[in-house]
Amino acid sequence: MPSLIDLRRRIRSVRSTQQITKAMKMVSAARLRRAQDRVISARPYSATLRQLMSHLAALAASDERIGAHPLLARREEKRIQLLVLTSDRGLAGAFNSNLIKAAQRFVEEHSPASVEFELIGRKGCEFFRKARVPITGEHIGVLTRVDYRYAASVGQKIADRFAADEIDAAYLLNNEFKSVVSQKLTIARLLPITVEPHEPQVRYIFEQPPAQILAKLLPRYVETEVYRAMLETAASEHAARMTAMDAATSNAAEMIDKLTLYMNRVRQASITKEIIEVVSGAAGLE
Repeated sequence: MPSLIDLRRRIRSVRSTQQITKAMKMVSAARLRRAQDRVISARPYSATLRQLMSHLAALAASDERIGAHPLLARREEKRIQLLVLTSDRGLAGAFNSNLIKAAQRFVEEHSPASVEFELIGRKGCEFFRKARVPITGEHIGVLTRVDYRYAASVGQKIADRFAADEIDAAYLLNNEFKSVVSQKLTIARLLPITVEPHEPQVRYIFEQPPAQILAKLLPRYVETEVYRAMLETAASEHAARMTAMDAATSNAAEMIDKLTLYMNRVRQASITKEIIEVVSGAAGLE
């Protein structure tokens, strides 16, 4: 049976941990609010860009230059680029482990194709570096403050590799932010770009030929998708960490209650034992 001193030390230790997890939850909640606003602001732009490209594709369907664009080229997927977005820090529940497991399943499902990894986030870099998989780039510390220029450079690098016939396809693996308690694991094909022509409700008047505008928008679309994925990952990370820290704080409170109850029982048993000893000693003197 542990002593009262040991129980008091355990209670103090758990209470200190509870204060830390509560503080981390508050920090993540504050950061989530800003990250969520940026995600919500970026989504309409990405959706509108996709609609605009579909409209341009419909107008330029008869132009042979569209089908010849390098970012639309379709090849047998023997060499695949996988862009994996994880967090830089832990204590976010199963956020990173789910992404890593999904990446491993992706490699197994696309065997015997060769899969190269472009990694964003310290946790993914550390894991796949030890796994000794082909890595084309590592980006650490970029999700703390997502910058479009940096995301554009990553997207441009992947687009250049695809246009140079170094890879046959590129996929994007990240967590999509749904709500504070829900993040959806998504694997989307980034390249080659699939544009479905359709007639929009609003008719646009373009000054330049539609084929020329579409050729300019295709690289921008790749950059925008990488930027949006980074924003989604940052918001999902804060939401997952806030949920995990909230659960940890509640568990610490329950443990404190159980330890306090057990300590009171031990103390009561010790007091009862001392009373019995005193009474027995007094009875022996009579």
